[in-house]
Parts: sequence; structure tokens; C-alpha cells
Amino acid sequence: MECVSAPAAAFFAAIGSSGEDGRSDTWYRYVVLQDGSTYVRWDSVGEFLVAADGRRITSRRFEDASLESFQVYMLGQALSFALVRQGFEPLHATAVVVDRHAVAFLGDNAFGKSSLAACFLEAGYRLLTDDLLILGESRNRALAYPGPPRIKLFPKIARRFLGEGAANRVQMNADTDKLILPIDEHRRHGGPIALNAIYALVAPRDVYRRPGVTIETLSPREAFMELLKGTFNRRHVNQPRLERQFGFMARLTDLIAVKRLTYPRTIDRLPEVRERVLADLARDVRSARDVEPGFLH
Repeated sequence: MECVSAPAAAFFAAIGSSGEDGRSDTWYRYVVLQDGSTYVRWDSVGEFLVAADGRRITSRRFEDASLESFQVYMLGQALSFALVRQGFEPLHATAVVVDRHAVAFLGDNAFGKSSLAACFLEAGYRLLTDDLLILGESRNRALAYPGPPRIKLFPKIARRFLGEGAANRVQMNADTDKLILPIDEHRRHGGPIALNAIYALVAPRDVYRRPGVTIETLSPREAFMELLKGTFNRRHVNQPRLERQFGFMARLTDLIAVKRLTYPRTIDRLPEVRERVLADLARDVRSARDVEPGFLH
């Protein structure tokens, strides 16, 4: 896949030739053009054209957008359209590496995925990817692939878990205080790695009913539904994509454990959440060792 830049005229021509109105008064715009390509735009960031086969992303950064902010949208949102076109099913998840395996936190925007990952980084674990998780399969295992070496955090979380200097980074966009922070080499993992578990984060609005930290292993049906909800790109919908998506999610539930993680969204409780997740992972490892080889299929 290639990423190239183009002037405003190229985007205007693409929109115009498809009979679409190139003007927009909204922050976000998404249009499938007549040739099958996809036009995506964020008003304070930039605009993108994703080829119908997903093999090419043409981009234009707006004058007031920082390079870091532009790259976040290109290598996250815009890239997801290309991945789906190529047959991948990215998840809306952030992943860290624990004991040579990836552990993913699945959830929508503002669910706390990156904040929880930052808490793991404070304890010496490494970041695999933030926000967009690409998965593959090899030798009956799910493989998780690394993303760009950066994480998006609010200043308070950044200072608490990544240090005082970490808060002095680039603002994600003009409408949020969230920062884009580069991750040093010693804090990131740079290659594909086996995925051990996915923790689906309960929505913050539902946590008040259960103030403690709880982890529940989901049934295959529940896991399937959580994975569907956690797909990264919900815009591109057609029959072939839905069939592929359903098949992939069903296969994923056979390969790894999917669990529901409930916890209070307060910064002081995050280390407790981290320790509960680590204890849960260790318990799974002990259980796997206790299974006799003859029972493994």
C-alpha cells in the first residue's frame, strides 16, 4: 500500500466528478464515490482519498494542522478504510505486551483504553498499538500487529503515568485537550506477537452500578457480540464485508479468551485495575499448565 500527497485541486476534481458537493460545514465527512473510492475529511486536520482496492491513500494536510495530528488521522481513521477494503477487520482497541504476549483493551471512544495502557507502561510493560488493532492468524494463533509509536492521552493521565515532561506534546486537534505523545523505543514493541486475551471495557456510564473491579470471561456468543461492537470501521457495510466480518469474529472467539472488564474511571484506581488484569492473566497461564496434554485438541 502507498500513501501520497496531492493538492486541493485533486480532491475537488474527485468529488466533482462523482457528482458530490465538495463543500462541508461539519467536522467529519465521509462519502463513497462513484468509482468505489472513499473520501474522508476532518475539517481542522485534512482530507483523504482511499482507493477502491485499499492499496492507495491520497492525502492533503490542512495548513493549521500539526504533522503529528495529521498522521494520527491518516494512520488510524483513514487507514481503517484501506484495511477494510483489503479484507482486514481492525478492532477499536489498544494493546500492551505482557510476558511475550499481547493483551488488548477493547472499547469505544472515551472508554479509557489508552489511560489503562499508560498505567501498564508506568509499570514497565510495552505498548503494541493505540486505538487501532490489526490482527492476523498463524499456526492456530491470533497475531497482533504493532501500530505507530505514539499514544493519545489527556494531560493529567500523561503526567501521572508517563512523567511530567510527557504532557508537553502536540494537541490532537483544536476541539480536545488530548495530547499525542511519542513512545520511546524501550516502551514499545515493534513486531507481531501472539494475542493472549481481549478485555472488553464496560462503558463508563454503566460503571456506577458496579463500583468494584470485576473480570468476567464471556461465553462465545457474548464474546462474538463484543467483538462486533468493537470493530474499528462501521462505515463500510456491504454483504461481502459482513460475511467476512462475522466469520473472522467467530474464529477469533475460538482462538483467544474475551473478557468483560468493569472498573471505576478514576485515575487512582488504575493501578488496582492493572494488578487485577495481571493476576487474571497469571491465573489463565496456571490453568493452561494444569491441563493434561491429552486433553488439548
